[in-house]
Order: sequence, then C-alpha cells, then structure tokens
Amino acid sequence: HNKSRRDKPWDDENIDHWEVDHWDEENGDKLTGGSLLEESSFATLFPKYREKYLREVWPVVTRALDKLRIGCELNLVEGSMTVRTTRRTSDPYVILKARDLIKLLARSIPVAQALKVLNDEVHCDIIKIGGLVRNKDRFVKRRQRLIGPDGATLKALELLTGCYVLVQGNTVSAMGTHKGIKEARRVVLDCMANVHPVYNIKRLMIQRELAKDPKLANEDWSRFLPQFKKKNVKRRKPHQTVREQSKPAAPPLQSGDGAGAGGGQGKKKKKSYTPFPPAQAPSKVDLQLDSGEYFLSERERKARKIEEKRVRSKERSQKRREERESEYEAPPPASAAGSEGGGSERTARSGGGADK
Repeated sequence: HNKSRRDKPWDDENIDHWEVDHWDEENGDKLTGGSLLEESSFATLFPKYREKYLREVWPVVTRALDKLRIGCELNLVEGSMTVRTTRRTSDPYVILKARDLIKLLARSIPVAQALKVLNDEVHCDIIKIGGLVRNKDRFVKRRQRLIGPDGATLKALELLTGCYVLVQGNTVSAMGTHKGIKEARRVVLDCMANVHPVYNIKRLMIQRELAKDPKLANEDWSRFLPQFKKKNVKRRKPHQTVREQSKPAAPPLQSGDGAGAGGGQGKKKKKSYTPFPPAQAPSKVDLQLDSGEYFLSERERKARKIEEKRVRSKERSQKRREERESEYEAPPPASAAGSEGGGSERTARSGGGADK
C-alpha cells in the first residue's frame, strides 16, 4: 500500500465489500429523472439444436423478464435471442443479468436453472475450453475426465464450490458465488492442462475443513495443503527401436584370426592431436570467386545455371535411353559356348588317352 494514502470511510473491517446491495424501490431506490436515458440491448446466437427447446420455454422467460420490466425477443430466422431495456425499467443493472440469462440458455442450461441468475446473489461464468488442447482426441479425454464416471467428479466439484457446473461442447458454464466460480474455473483450466481434477478436489476438501476452524482464519494454509509433484512416466519406445532390439545378435567368430580381423575393423583409428583448429570451409562468395562466377552479371549467371541444368538433364535422358534399349538386346548364344566347351573337353580326353 502507498504510505501517503489516507484512510477512507469504507476502510472498515466490519464492512463486507463483497455484499451486493439489492435494488428496492420501496426503500427509495430510483433513477434520476425517473427512467433510463437510452435503450440498452444485448443479443446472442444459439445453436440449431436448441431451437425446439427455446421455442417451448420462451413464454416462461418472457414472464420472468416482464416482472423486471425487460423486453425480450426470440428470432428463429437468425437464430438469436435479444434483451433490451424499456421506458419502465428502473434497475440499471438488471439488463446485465438478462444478458447472462440468454447466454446460459444458449449453452444448454435448463430454463429453471438459468432463471436463478436473475437473483443478485447468483453470478455466472462461461469458460471456453475449445482452444486449450490442440489434439481432438486428447481434448475429448480430458473433458470426459472433468465429468468423471457417471458424473461423479462434476458432482463433487459442485458440492465443494457451491456452484452449478455444466459441460457442453467447447464450453463449461458455472453458476454460483464469485468465490465458487473462481475455484471452478481454476479446476477446469487445470484439467485441460493435464492436471487431474482429483488433486484439486482434495485441496478444496482440505480448505473446507480448515475454514471451519476460527483459529486458522488469519493463518497461511499452504503447510496444510498437499503438494503434488509430476511424475516422469516412462515413455514407450518407437517400434523401430523395439524391432532392432528383438533381432538376434550375430554369433561371434570362432577362429582367433577372424575375431582379430573383425575387432580391427570395428575399432576407429585414433586421430593424431593437432593444436591448430581445422581450416575454415570456403564460403559461397569464395567458391564464386574461384570459378569466376562472381564477376558475371545476374543474367549471365542465370543463363549458366540453365545451361548446366540442361546438360545434366541430357545426360540423365541418355542414360535412361541406354537402359531401356539394353532390355531389347539379344543374350549371348549359350549353345555355341557349350558346344565349344564340350569339344575342347573331348580333345583333352583323347589327348590324355594317346599319351597313355
């Protein structure tokens, strides 16, 4: 805090700054001039699958907003809901509550639950989780992890935070107090960041028990809260590495000479130590200076590259043509070679007999 800051009249420990003052016209709460100066309106779109449900419950929404003197409109052509102030609207903040109402209805909250947001003690937050995980399958698994088996994890989160939580598509809607919504948002974002909700639920349970003890009200609770460390799970080896390890090793050579020869081939020759660093590799400019290409104009340089490319292409074409033509060449006459070999063999045999 600033040392030069003066005390204000509201700097009192007995004042609850989180308390919301109710708008009561009977106790003298009224607008200056009797009505709002300008009309305020908010609109939100809803998905196609909510159209049938909204058409059925819209009379209930209209009656609830008429009591607060707020006008509402359901546009089925554009797929939107609109709320606006009227000349009879007296509470200037109720239009923001009506805006939250149509947002919750668009995110699949039942109308009986969504109408509770019109109360001053109930607030809402819509947490967007669609862009937090890049992989689609991983996102679905973490979202299901937040719900838990048969919704058990979500139910535990609702009991500990005192909020109504609904997971729908790429959003998580939460309704409750400011403190509960803040805790619910933290659990949801941690779950999308690969932190299991069980850890945060355990921390909330400990905090709930500590809050019952008045002696620990003004103390630090960090020494009571569990500190979870991330374990390094052994990752699976790639299939190529597994196949190489599963191959049988080559049998060792039996003879001493062969083993010595094989050992000599496997060992690398030790390089002689030189105190001087290796010579610097020539740069692209040095190579161009050596070949004389550096002094050519850009046009001549381009023409030379095209010519070299044409020569290489011509050589490759000639080589392919020769390979194709070699397939049609006649093989050497095997019969003639066999007869010549047989005649020489017979001559050798006859010569051997004459010597005998």
